[in-house]
Amino acid sequence: MTEAEPIRVMLVDDHAVVRSGLSAFLLAFDDLELVGEASNGAEAIRQVNSFKPDVILMDMVMPEMDGATATQHIRQAHPNIQVIALTSFKEDRLIHRALEAGAIGYLLKNVAAEELANAIRAARTGRPTLAPEAAQALIDTATAPANTGFVVGQDLTARELEVLALMVKGLNNSKIAERLVVSPSTVRFHVSNVLSKLNVASRTEAVAVALQHNLVR
Repeated sequence: MTEAEPIRVMLVDDHAVVRSGLSAFLLAFDDLELVGEASNGAEAIRQVNSFKPDVILMDMVMPEMDGATATQHIRQAHPNIQVIALTSFKEDRLIHRALEAGAIGYLLKNVAAEELANAIRAARTGRPTLAPEAAQALIDTATAPANTGFVVGQDLTARELEVLALMVKGLNNSKIAERLVVSPSTVRFHVSNVLSKLNVASRTEAVAVALQHNLVR
């Protein structure tokens, strides 16, 4: 790539309004070019050959296929394509999944336009960019002492406990989304986290553990 050629950027996000906003953002920079969009991870994998991006801005929580899974597939097939996780979520588990999948950056969607542009430029040259929350998650993992007195459910966030309480009441994902005024994909993400942190394979098991250990009222 010569200096005159813009960096080819692909957007992957299940919200059209987010893609629209990012498209407008890219137009403000002469060295960045939008070459394609996808609404979920599976679509991104199907279209990446056609778009041939240098950098992908990848949402993490999407229907059909999440961003971490898509990132892993794309990086394995196209190691020259860099992926920046761009998400609203700052949970440690999601941060680690994205970076383990091969993302070179992890940024939150409230990032300033100039910071995002600089992150794309850095990614193109193989340099990582992490939101402070992502950097802290890596530091916490590296410096955490051995866990000898683990209490079931102690690592659940306040929102995950809310979701678990509604699961105990028998609400499905759609009803939980309505109650918490969030998207179904967000609820699926939280439910997945709850199951993982409680080390169970189903909602029924999660409810049983919650009641057994008095995790919710």
